[in-house]
Amino acid sequence: MYKLVIQAPEVATQDLKQLAKLTKAQQIDAIHPQAFKLLGADPSTRRAVEDYCESAGLDFAFMPAEATLKDIGLVVMDMDSTLITIECIDEIADMLGVKAQVAAITERSMRGELDFPQSLRERVSLLAGLEESALERVYRERLQLTPGAEKMLAAVHAAGGKSLLISGGFTFFTERLKAKLGLHYAVANTLEVRDGKLTGKVLGDIIDAQSKADWLVRLRTELQLERLQTIAIGDGANDLKMLAKAGYGIAFHAKPIVRAQAAYAINHCGLDGLLAMFG
Repeated sequence: MYKLVIQAPEVATQDLKQLAKLTKAQQIDAIHPQAFKLLGADPSTRRAVEDYCESAGLDFAFMPAEATLKDIGLVVMDMDSTLITIECIDEIADMLGVKAQVAAITERSMRGELDFPQSLRERVSLLAGLEESALERVYRERLQLTPGAEKMLAAVHAAGGKSLLISGGFTFFTERLKAKLGLHYAVANTLEVRDGKLTGKVLGDIIDAQSKADWLVRLRTELQLERLQTIAIGDGANDLKMLAKAGYGIAFHAKPIVRAQAAYAINHCGLDGLLAMFG
């Protein structure tokens, strides 16, 4: 049996009634004022529900009726434009006056038009000579958590779940976020620094799409979890393999290529929209 979770900053009663009729749902229950579950909804109506919700500006998810957050043992998150609102490398580039050039490469990479490791090396090379102190400025002055991030993580941790932040970005930021948010694991790339300046190179192997998927599987195995006990959240093409390995792969405010392939999507709510899915 399934429930259809509907949520948005504002949800109209008429939309809920139309969706209940469309899916032959037996009952509508409020999770909170911006989220509702339609019990007994027919998952074969997914395409029609997707079309309706896209037109109405609603997020939806067909979920197992008994699914709760206590079932989840691991949540894996991308960093840039997922856990946080910025693309760190673009903001670092702004310190050198090359943001537009770097951001254009970032955008193409996220859409899946460029090989990620190649695009990262190309972008990082443009940062050569920048003072390492610029990274601290980006963290202090520009980095903001995505709305709902702290609420979501607090609930996951309280329910006994572990958290992994994995990024094609940089350890300078992931390690600080790990400490700030009490994350259990953090994995990212390391920028080479000499004499207090970036060299324009990345140390070691680059965390790419396959690395993200591999880390999810590795931790799932170490924690002795089933696939359905894992959630992955991301927004770019570099996250697709990771999303595919999770029990619940969620495209968060994602690029079209990711929304098209992910099993679940949150397009209008914050990261705490994940909690309603299991409400």
